[in-house]
Amino acid sequence: MKKVLSIAGSDCSGGAGIQADLKTFSAHGVFGMSVIVSIVAENTSRVIDIQDVTPDMIQKQIDAVFEDIEVDAVKIGMLSTPYCMKAVAEKLRQYKPKNIVIDPVMYAKNGCPLMNPNAVDTLIKVVIPCADILTPNIPEAEKISGMTISSMEDMEAAAKRIYEMGCRNVIVKGGHAIGNAVDVLYDGRQFYHYETYRINTKNTHGTGCTFSSAITSNLALGLPVPQAVEQAKQYVTTAIEHALSIGKGNGPTHHFYDLYRNGLQKSEVL
Repeated sequence: MKKVLSIAGSDCSGGAGIQADLKTFSAHGVFGMSVIVSIVAENTSRVIDIQDVTPDMIQKQIDAVFEDIEVDAVKIGMLSTPYCMKAVAEKLRQYKPKNIVIDPVMYAKNGCPLMNPNAVDTLIKVVIPCADILTPNIPEAEKISGMTISSMEDMEAAAKRIYEMGCRNVIVKGGHAIGNAVDVLYDGRQFYHYETYRINTKNTHGTGCTFSSAITSNLALGLPVPQAVEQAKQYVTTAIEHALSIGKGNGPTHHFYDLYRNGLQKSEVL
């Protein structure tokens, strides 16, 4: 079984962060592990508070995983402070894992900030060069690239600008745009467009975490980048289409829709 590590924040409401990552890993048939960098008291409506784990403890969690278990892919989500970013980047340089997918989480679905605004420069200089794939949404891509994005051409231009910061691939996600949901992948040579119809729902809590974790799982399973993204797009679209009306705000996606619909396959008794 392939083994995938998530380095991210914990969402006690279960829809995003580490919890969404582990659900997505399980749905893809890979073994999920976690390093918690922040404890977030949040629900579908608001972020109440954030308590960051110390950089030393973050690094010790990473050591605990890598000294014992082979890691086939790493997904990195919420990194709230420059100290956290530097701690994670140092360990990535030490262990040199394959298939690093970084979701530069800056805001919760309800708009509450999850990254210190002063940390963006560290994100660009220290974290982005570690990424095999970077997955910013449009507001995050605007913040990183320093440009306004209002068209497909702008998404491509931002992807190019971010690619030049050192990542190997960048996906600018189009969920915040108008019209169909189009994501743009740039690998330094060509663009790939992934388009699906826009689903009319407010229940999209954790979609970015789920999408990046699905990509990470697919890379661990051996898919090349374009196909890993394509299958992840299909997975997250299904999860959104069958999202759950849980809570008073933005409910979570349905990570296990196919499993709940089809049930567990019965194995033959030997």
